[in-house]
Amino acid sequence: MKSISRRFFICTGILGLSSVKKLYAAANEEAARPLGQPPGCQIYGVRKELAENFDKTLKELFAAGYRLLEFCSPPGYASDLAPLLSMSAKTMRQKVEDAGLRAVSCHYQFDELKKSGDERIAFAKELGLENMIVASVGRQKTLDDWLKAADEMNQLGEKVQKAGLQLGFHNHTQEFETIDGAFVYDALTKRFDPKLVKWQFHLTSPSSGFNPIDILTKYSGRYLSLHIMDWAAGGVERAPIGQGITDWKKLFATAKQSGVKYYFVEMDMDALKASGPYLSSLKV
Repeated sequence: MKSISRRFFICTGILGLSSVKKLYAAANEEAARPLGQPPGCQIYGVRKELAENFDKTLKELFAAGYRLLEFCSPPGYASDLAPLLSMSAKTMRQKVEDAGLRAVSCHYQFDELKKSGDERIAFAKELGLENMIVASVGRQKTLDDWLKAADEMNQLGEKVQKAGLQLGFHNHTQEFETIDGAFVYDALTKRFDPKLVKWQFHLTSPSSGFNPIDILTKYSGRYLSLHIMDWAAGGVERAPIGQGITDWKKLFATAKQSGVKYYFVEMDMDALKASGPYLSSLKV
């Protein structure tokens, strides 16, 4: 006879067997989702909508199936998010939570973190974030320039970690270039302190020639999150998630094995809405 755990027995007594079964079913349903997480989105693709009507845009994202958010720092993206500069982190967090969402990450400009790191960290903590992501260090001219930037990232990562947060770095196509005889992505990964700086992997166009499965597998354990979008046949034009050529079950399975915790769709509102139902129903 199969043994019954003490916890199950206690829960059954308090809630009743039917309620406990529902709780177990809900837990299993959550675990079957990609990375065990509900869909997340990066706000860059809807930054103009957020700036124009913050509350309405949050409600639209919730209705599309998203539950997690990755922001862009209003001071760092002031040209697009100027209306949000006057909003405190406390107010922003309350509005996000009132909409049924949770902000877990945010993008920052490299220079703003170097110049105003303490203020950005304080804002991030009050907003309830877990991760702070450097969006880019630009395209560097030499390998030494790249390595210098990596050393500065390590210094920032130490400060961020002392505050109880984790620093990450977001790749673009320039990190997949070879410079001074070295593959930049490899050189940066080797230079980053693995405890202080994690990668946020951005899925570049398949036409770039790099397979995300190979990269995620090669550097397993070095990742925080994914930026995702799908691609139409040919690998150049974007498509909503689930309507393109990407094998999402394989990608998410590899990401999970590589330690990735969160994923964020980075597309415009129409594509976000078209992607939400697929991600909400995807089982991995």
